Amino acid sequence: MSDAHLPATGSIKVVRPKKAAKLVEQVARDTEDPRVETSRLLIALDIDGTVILEDESLSPGVVDAVEHAHRAGHEVMVATGRSWEGTRGILRVLGIAPEFAVCSNGAVVLKRLEGDELLYERWHVETFDPREVLDQLRDHLPDARYMVELADGQRLYTEPLEDWNLTRARRVTFEELGAQPVCRVVVVSPDQGEQDFVELVSHIGLNHVSYAVGWTAWLDIAPLGVDKSTGLERVRTALGIDPAHVLVMGDGRNDVGMFRWALDHGGRAVAMAQGPQEVRDAAGETTTSVQAGGVAAVLRQL
Repeated sequence: MSDAHLPATGSIKVVRPKKAAKLVEQVARDTEDPRVETSRLLIALDIDGTVILEDESLSPGVVDAVEHAHRAGHEVMVATGRSWEGTRGILRVLGIAPEFAVCSNGAVVLKRLEGDELLYERWHVETFDPREVLDQLRDHLPDARYMVELADGQRLYTEPLEDWNLTRARRVTFEELGAQPVCRVVVVSPDQGEQDFVELVSHIGLNHVSYAVGWTAWLDIAPLGVDKSTGLERVRTALGIDPAHVLVMGDGRNDVGMFRWALDHGGRAVAMAQGPQEVRDAAGETTTSVQAGGVAAVLRQL
């Protein structure tokens, strides 16, 4: 049998860098060919410390990597502690309009309305009575600044919160914060560190709510049993995606719940390198830091 039709073994052809780049891009596009059947993934990305840096700039390569994942047929969305007011602009710069968005640490799930604009409705909302927890916290943190989010998305705050988006938020007295059910309570106390908040929560015994300590001086409180994973499970079910076909990425303590949810069902959980050790321990994998483009590194491998 003749081997004349086969290329010479071990042969190498040297091409110019520009042509090599085109070949690499062609290979990438071939792997994204819609005619090739691939398992559709639900990819949920945290925002702060995952897709954006502390100064609100984007993590290197994240926009192109998200587009790459989208072309490959995956559903890319966000799961964040931010309210919708602080989330919508991030979707715009990422260039995505996912069918769902999980906000307020899982207490609010939004669904996109028909059309090309970023128009969403509050599809599922969880609330709780905040009066008891507010009184407990004020006893221990009388000088802290407080904010609540109502079921309709309106936010009320006692004092301006530095670095927080308060667009369309309203300043009120402390007593008004607990006048009606809320989706979340945010406590900001610059004099407290992460460990101070962890110890305070343990001391108070907030057993009737869910909570997460932020990597800066803030505490986020949600209804009991609610976190990003509960919102994502609703989304996964609505989209009909297999539980094992889930990839979640984050860097904070409020991401631990969705890490466990993904791993318990055979999915993937990836922590950012700069996250606390306990967060990295909870994930199945660790990528590089947000500054080094950790999200892009993972998505480009899909």
